[in-house]
Amino acid sequence: MAPVTESLVREYSEADGLELGERVRKGEVSPEELVEAAIVNIEKLNPALNAVIHKLYDMGRAEAAAIDRQSPFAGVPYLLKELATAWEGAPNTNSSRYLKDVIADSDAEVVKRIKKAGFVLVGKSNAPENGWSISTEPELYGATVNPWNEQVTAGGSSGGSCAAVASHMVPIAESSDAAGSIRVPASCCGVLGLKPSRGRITLAPVADVWHGGAYFLCNSRTVRDTAAYLDAVAGALPGDPYTPPTPERSWLDLSQVAPEKLRIGFSVTPPDGRSVDPEVKAVLMETVRVLDGAGHTVEEHDLPIDGDAAWQIYTHMSCVQTAAIFEWLSAVVGRPVTKDDVEPVTWAIIERGRATSGIRHISDVEGVRQIGRQIAMDLDPYDIFLTPSLTQLPRPVGYYDMSEPDIDKYNAKWTDAMFEFPFNMSGQPAMSLPLGQSSSGIPIGVQAVGRYGDEATILALATLLEAEMPWKDRRPPVCA
Repeated sequence: MAPVTESLVREYSEADGLELGERVRKGEVSPEELVEAAIVNIEKLNPALNAVIHKLYDMGRAEAAAIDRQSPFAGVPYLLKELATAWEGAPNTNSSRYLKDVIADSDAEVVKRIKKAGFVLVGKSNAPENGWSISTEPELYGATVNPWNEQVTAGGSSGGSCAAVASHMVPIAESSDAAGSIRVPASCCGVLGLKPSRGRITLAPVADVWHGGAYFLCNSRTVRDTAAYLDAVAGALPGDPYTPPTPERSWLDLSQVAPEKLRIGFSVTPPDGRSVDPEVKAVLMETVRVLDGAGHTVEEHDLPIDGDAAWQIYTHMSCVQTAAIFEWLSAVVGRPVTKDDVEPVTWAIIERGRATSGIRHISDVEGVRQIGRQIAMDLDPYDIFLTPSLTQLPRPVGYYDMSEPDIDKYNAKWTDAMFEFPFNMSGQPAMSLPLGQSSSGIPIGVQAVGRYGDEATILALATLLEAEMPWKDRRPPVCA
């Protein structure tokens, strides 16, 4: 076991992933030392947050000894989200009692790329059962709370990842997003969250999830870490259903190029017409003022869709594949799923998926695709489109209750994320940036949306805002 000093832990806690990787390449610190520093922080902070639900320290120590010390994130401690992504030898439970004994027997394609980039797995982060919540409160593992205020949600479904990154347990953690699940917890916890373009990250061995509605990437504290992570894991496999255009230069390089005069649209009116918290609106308008002052053209523009109707079509569509996935999992578990194996919301989704006719399902898919095209075409004149990440401040723990058996009643509570799911439908990249705080000190995110395939402009704008509206020195009460 590598020695751990206070100075090592302090230096680890202050650095982003690229800085840690650079220090390993220079021989200033070893991967083994970084793993031990991460363990110190997790052991110190996790009892208050419940962000890490599987501690894989011995696995991390073994991997650290064999890491390629010339890789971009050489030896950087990392958390994998406890949802879908398989890392050989690690639990793969989807936070469900039904899968509580499942261990991954192989690596997903993205995990092969994560390993090649030099990351070292030290644990798995908490997630709601099957990912269907914008809070993180699974029955199996208990709630993850917000490091800024333990009475409110850390968001979901990547709440464990965001709480761990915000509290400086690790600099980067995996996240995924089917209706805001990268961006919502990023906003709640005051970190960065980029949902990439549809097809940017292969889902292999799966071909597609929710007809292009599900996306995987990470949460981090710096724009450059997010850009470099995208460089490390991006890329479709031959035959993947979606293949966005790829720039000739790296996203890390492009993120450092000052954006030329941009045409930027913004909205503070959600597509369901509901109100936005005044403090949330104020942060967005301050962002608009900063960008206008930087010489960009900024104009107000509201999305042209009926948000409630779009949400109903999207959530109805998603039920069928969810039911099919649980059917497939019966071969993994050795028996079919029952009502007693899962939380009431999950069971309601499975039942709805089983009861949906093929004709209804293909109509839902077509409806989602038409709405997605409508959104993308409407926003095509803009280089960037800005919205609040969430329309309200983070809700109290317990607000999103997955013991609710009525799936429509449960889904109706998701209105805070009304600016999120439309871009799961359209396939456009969208990033939550931690640009403000409430009067009570809770983070407030602003979402930047780009054209399909253009993560580069979002990342360049994010770098500008990282300098103009810096968040680096903000630290939550629960933090290393």
